[in-house]
Amino acid sequence: MSDVQRRSFISGVLLAAAAPALPALPSRALKTDPFAVGVASGDPSPDGFVLWTRLVIDPYGADGRGSMPSRDVDVKWQVSTDERFATVVRDGTATASARSAHSVHVELRGLEPGREYFYRFRAENNLSPVGRTRTSPAVVSPLTFAIAACAHWEHGYYTAYRRLAEQEPDLVVHLGDYMYEYQPNGYTAPFGNIRTHSGGVKCTTLADYRMRHAQYKSDPDLQAAHAVAPWLVAFDDHEIENNWAAGVSASDAPAFEQRRAFAFQAYYENMPLRRASVPKGASITINRRVSWGPLARFHLLDTRQFRDDQACEDGVRAGCDDRLDSGRSLLGEAQHKWLADGLRDSPARWNLVGQQIVMTQKDLKVGPGRESNLDSWDGYAAERDQLLRGMAGVSNPVVLTGDAHIHHAAELRTDFDDPETNVGVELVATSIASDGDGYRDTERMSALRAENPHIKYLDQRRGYILARLSEQELVADFRTLDYISRRGAPAKTSARFTVPAGERRFA
Repeated sequence: MSDVQRRSFISGVLLAAAAPALPALPSRALKTDPFAVGVASGDPSPDGFVLWTRLVIDPYGADGRGSMPSRDVDVKWQVSTDERFATVVRDGTATASARSAHSVHVELRGLEPGREYFYRFRAENNLSPVGRTRTSPAVVSPLTFAIAACAHWEHGYYTAYRRLAEQEPDLVVHLGDYMYEYQPNGYTAPFGNIRTHSGGVKCTTLADYRMRHAQYKSDPDLQAAHAVAPWLVAFDDHEIENNWAAGVSASDAPAFEQRRAFAFQAYYENMPLRRASVPKGASITINRRVSWGPLARFHLLDTRQFRDDQACEDGVRAGCDDRLDSGRSLLGEAQHKWLADGLRDSPARWNLVGQQIVMTQKDLKVGPGRESNLDSWDGYAAERDQLLRGMAGVSNPVVLTGDAHIHHAAELRTDFDDPETNVGVELVATSIASDGDGYRDTERMSALRAENPHIKYLDQRRGYILARLSEQELVADFRTLDYISRRGAPAKTSARFTVPAGERRFA
């Protein structure tokens, strides 16, 4: 695709009408465009991927149905090797069920490995935007992927998603807090809120969660990021409730099991996930593996559903011996074994562990004493130590993380005081929007790095990470924006870190 075509695709001016018409299905009532929340794809394999859309006319519809009629709608889909759909290679019809908020998940198989595809949908007389996706390769092939997390709607504009889309990665890894459950102004950014949550209440019902997802997905910058590449997604806490742990509500909310079931249903309905992740009541399977040929394997974790409750009443605490208890688990026994076995047996050159909360040890108190964030891996230190010891025999482990709203580049060690015990690195992406404009705060960041010498970089501005992976090395660009309180901020590479294959540390 030429540079001009790329710019046209990203800016949304590539008109599906320029392509041969996708046959209309019998029209009954949809006189208004039902593609208000865009299109997406995810979880690529060598012969396919998931295509997603959800029919929404009004993202702010109070019943959570997006002002759609209470009937099922047949949706036609097409996959082509070119953006003008001159060569359609697969097509079919899916049912957007009213019971599933008119969401559509199409799992494709039988396509060619390692190539780019384009897709679109038609609902009766209405044509969707065009999305671009790709299958994973069957042979060793370089990979460019973005890492993103934490996009509080009220805290700022989604310019970082737009800048991510403009770089046209092969893959986007989103590590949670895709949406926030708070009532309007329930969480205020340091410099004030820019936009307002819909609904007027904290999300607790299925309609609440559906409407909040639709509001977030109505943003054109987020839609551009979804349309440019397949995504791998895994939730953190705010897709349900801040700092929840397994069956425990951090706010002692009543009927929390039912609330989780609602949140999981809405999450699946709004994400490009395979049928293996269809929720079963208050349970959903989100941990899974996705390979990029022999080069890389992504091990995606669930750090919420199976954890023990946070120690010492949660938060940032000094002391708290309970966090060191060897019986405490973040992953749960079954998922811990799944991860350990999968890392040990992986044939991939690089093993990328996508998860939600900071894994590296981090002392938040400058000077004598120690303060730890008990919602992070520091609150489950014994299990982390066990996991890191197991990484010593794993081929090129790299941990990918969200949640912190601060860029980190950290070296993982079996003894964080001994630089000779490195077993891998951790790349923590700052937020897309959460906490507003952010700031570099070099004095505070420098003091924290001095307190934690295994952490090589910290930056509290908004942005994402763009990583380029080859057999020889991983190169991570920490991309930052100076503001999101108004639109149009450029993105720049504020730091670049390289991990040579086999080195387990930054060069």
